[in-house]
Amino acid sequence: MPQVVRSRIAVLHGAHPAAPLPRSFRSLADRAAIEVLHRAARVLVASLPVLTDRLVEALYEQEPGYRAAIDSDRAEVWQEVHHSLRHNVGSLIQPREFRDAAHRTSRWIGEIRAEQGVPLDAVLHAFRMGGAMVWQDLVDETARRDPDDVRLLVHVAADVWNFVDEHCGIVADAYRQAERRLSWRRENQQRLMVAALLDGTARIADVCEAAAMLGLPEQGRYAVLAVASAPGGPQQQGLARPPLNLPAVLSPGEGLSTAPGAAPLWHTGPDTAFAILRLAGGPGDPGDPDELHAIADALDAPAGTRAGIGSAVDGLAALGDARRLAETALRACAASGGTVVLDEHLPDALVVSSPALGSALADRVLGPLDRLDPSDRDVILETLTAWLDADGSAQRAGARLYCHRNTVLNRLRRFEQLTGRCLTRPRDAVEVSLALAARRLLVG
Repeated sequence: MPQVVRSRIAVLHGAHPAAPLPRSFRSLADRAAIEVLHRAARVLVASLPVLTDRLVEALYEQEPGYRAAIDSDRAEVWQEVHHSLRHNVGSLIQPREFRDAAHRTSRWIGEIRAEQGVPLDAVLHAFRMGGAMVWQDLVDETARRDPDDVRLLVHVAADVWNFVDEHCGIVADAYRQAERRLSWRRENQQRLMVAALLDGTARIADVCEAAAMLGLPEQGRYAVLAVASAPGGPQQQGLARPPLNLPAVLSPGEGLSTAPGAAPLWHTGPDTAFAILRLAGGPGDPGDPDELHAIADALDAPAGTRAGIGSAVDGLAALGDARRLAETALRACAASGGTVVLDEHLPDALVVSSPALGSALADRVLGPLDRLDPSDRDVILETLTAWLDADGSAQRAGARLYCHRNTVLNRLRRFEQLTGRCLTRPRDAVEVSLALAARRLLVG
């Protein structure tokens, strides 16, 4: 109850307000208006069940946001409205006795309606409808008892509507606080569920619940994108996005994926961020085999960002495998940055999957080159890499290196002499290719 109403009522009962208004403002009309208000409010208190019935019916007819709640449990809504009216009308008569209880009731209504998903505008409209109905009943009861007294209610009209606005503010504040708590709770549940799916620790019985919570099909087709955190960058865990734009086919933005082409669901860890990508197709329909390649080509990431996309898997229950495949693809990414699609770099994935064996192979095959001057060694390795990338064409390798094809062939022969490998022998060519990948990815 605003202070102006409390002070007037206090004067009526003989108490002295802390800061009394000048005598010229404390008119007999004010005192008479309070008496009229009290008489009419006491009649309303005596007929609260009837007033409650009317307000609930008006809410059902005029406020769509309340219609579902009333259909679901009319008795619960009736009790809520009755409880609120009892304390609020009582506050008009005895503000000190009812004020705290009225505030608690309004806060409780704001919280419970937020939890039930009733729009805040609907809740505030309901309070204003209640205030309008109470005011009209006060006027009608006063007119019935003595029409001349209606004019006295003008002196307290602003106080009554200030009281309604006060409680609308209490409701709105409680509603928003409840919304924040609910939002945090939902995000925390999602974070824990996504973490369990990506870790592969989610129980089979929980997969159905996870699908409903995240808005994802249980048997959909998925892949995982892994993005390495920038060195020295902020580390946080949760449903957040790293600083990169996903391709247009994924509708870059925050949120949950609900269909192929929708925004992915991010989960960040201490060193790596993961995005669950929902792909086209599903059980019995493998979808587009080039879809992952298209995603990688369109990925817009800052220079130096390392990203890996794992192979596609079927079903949410397989996201743990998809995450491990994405991490393997990330390890196969060069230190300078770029995006690796695992299916297109399986030999590199084999190397990084067993770092010890990869390093041993590099030492065995390429170790003899380490006896050379570093610049001389690097020229031979660069030439060997260019020749393999050119599918064994010295002509194309020379064009890439800006040298004659014979220069390429001379360097390759020197490599064979130093290492004892024959590049025309398939087995040796495979070992050399894997050794170069191991040195590039593991040794540096």
